[in-house]
Amino acid sequence: MSQKKSMLELHRMGVEEYKNVGKLPITVVLDNVRSEMNVGSVFRTADAFLIERICLCGITPCPPKSEIHKTALGAEESVAWQYYPITAEVIDELKAAGYTICSIEQVHDSVSLDRFEVTEGQKLAIVFGNEVKGVSQAVVDGSDVCIEIPQHGTKHSLNISCCAAIVMWQLALQYQ
Repeated sequence: MSQKKSMLELHRMGVEEYKNVGKLPITVVLDNVRSEMNVGSVFRTADAFLIERICLCGITPCPPKSEIHKTALGAEESVAWQYYPITAEVIDELKAAGYTICSIEQVHDSVSLDRFEVTEGQKLAIVFGNEVKGVSQAVVDGSDVCIEIPQHGTKHSLNISCCAAIVMWQLALQYQ
């Protein structure tokens, strides 16, 4: 029988050490995500995979908020974040800085996540959309690629927090 590790055995770094450690060249963009709990979950996952920052856009709630904190478990303190009133503004800024804009959305010419390949030195901005409407069409239009998670059941979408975790995990594997 396997014994669970204690908190000390996990050897987790503190917030200040985390802020100074090297990050993956991935920026997460939340395009009008409405749920504080989904935002908190994205923070927590971004912390786990050493994502460089999160851009909160439009109606997306920003820390400090109790529901964000409840699901982030403090990751809103470790992961860098910025707020942008209009998602297109951050997309333009990231493109100018050399990021490949990847909307996570179901479109006609999407690339399946399991077939998307990161090239050496590539900087990615991964955009997740509103819980009901998805990534806005204007942002999809400004994207370099749309990535879709293959799904085979009766539902046509995943909760954004699940979707973000799957995408960050898959991309983190490629950077290792």
